[in-house]
Amino acid sequence: MAMARTPRGRWIEEGFRALAASGPEAVRIESLAQALGVSKGGFYGYFRNRDALLTEMLDVWEREVTEKVIERVEDGGGDARSRLDRLFTIAASAGDEPAVGAAVELAVRDWARRDEAVARRLRHVDNRRMDYLRSLFGALCEDDAETEVRSMLAFSLRIGSHYIAADHGSRTRAEIMELAGARLLR
Repeated sequence: MAMARTPRGRWIEEGFRALAASGPEAVRIESLAQALGVSKGGFYGYFRNRDALLTEMLDVWEREVTEKVIERVEDGGGDARSRLDRLFTIAASAGDEPAVGAAVELAVRDWARRDEAVARRLRHVDNRRMDYLRSLFGALCEDDAETEVRSMLAFSLRIGSHYIAADHGSRTRAEIMELAGARLLR
């Protein structure tokens, strides 16, 4: 009886788990195989080497956090305000899914501090996200400065909230983020 091959996506997901937990240095073929409970030989059926896996992980991350999010927002239709509200909901529900969770987002940002190629990819992703925010806020705001400010605040909340450990009195972080989103949509 033939053994089932470990799907390509499982290698990528496990790579994201390692990246989120310990950075790109932890994305090692042998460690991933051990975590998956398989031999590392199966890895080479999908990837030429570790660098090929890392490149594909970045490709998946970029697609998941930009185009797929934008597609989900746009598929729901509605005016700019309702699309922004949907975007905020999607961002808040990302959790720790492989590729889109906060831990991977922060790990990629940390990785970009030490790797210029990753920094270029991150800049491209951030510009795509900001362009989309500008397109939505631009429909709500009367001037370019207000569009830019709201876009920057919304994006800063999405990324920066993961770095802040402060308590919020009787409110939860989720409640504060919801209030912040509502303020941005005024």
